[in-house]
Amino acid sequence: MRGSHFVFIGISLLLLAACKEDIEKPKVIYGASKGVRETAKVDTTQIEIADLPIQMEGTNYLIHPVGDLNVFEKGSKNRYGSSSVNDVSFTISNASENEITGYLQNLKFQKIGSDSIKALTDKTVLIQTATYLKDVSAKIKRQIMVYSMMDMDTNKDGKLDVSDITTLYLSDISGENFTKVSPDFQELIDWNLIESQKRLYFRTVEDTNKNGKFDSKDVVHYNYIDLTNKDWKVESYNPI
Repeated sequence: MRGSHFVFIGISLLLLAACKEDIEKPKVIYGASKGVRETAKVDTTQIEIADLPIQMEGTNYLIHPVGDLNVFEKGSKNRYGSSSVNDVSFTISNASENEITGYLQNLKFQKIGSDSIKALTDKTVLIQTATYLKDVSAKIKRQIMVYSMMDMDTNKDGKLDVSDITTLYLSDISGENFTKVSPDFQELIDWNLIESQKRLYFRTVEDTNKNGKFDSKDVVHYNYIDLTNKDWKVESYNPI
């Protein structure tokens, strides 16, 4: 009995260690390639699929969300006696009035009245949100999209997912002028539009102690972009 008790404790400690290791997995792994863009490999086993197009109100473009077909394994047996059956979800995104969310591989843009469809990027990315700045776009006469996404395999595990650094991008509603505005290797915390100033404010955190994680010992950077500026120049400010 006592031996079994110690075996149980040993297994429990191993499980706790495994959980702790998974929780503390760094977002950035430094090494010989420190500072070099880490590109994730495309998973050729995945099946690419697109949702039906979305048109943001007041724009002349359709947006086609593109991602991987989601297949979920269930534990129940089917009528042929196999141990599991698969559920397939053909929906890869969610759309609200001015925003598209999901885990998307790309967005493709199509001008109304044209058969031509243009991809936002030719690089491997994982797009979480794509937001149309409707109200401010009407005021500055330029229709702007804001994206939060992963664009580098910062933890060097060979794939892009939520364990990698989140970055901030802008583009025109056509997908043109796709521009990264947050610095490489800085994690996007949040962003906010101040419509009265026509400014997009955002915060990032830099792993200044180079431990691969973002914590209280790191430095938070405060930035804004004047959206009336053609080149979307990033300005820093210090509210502390």
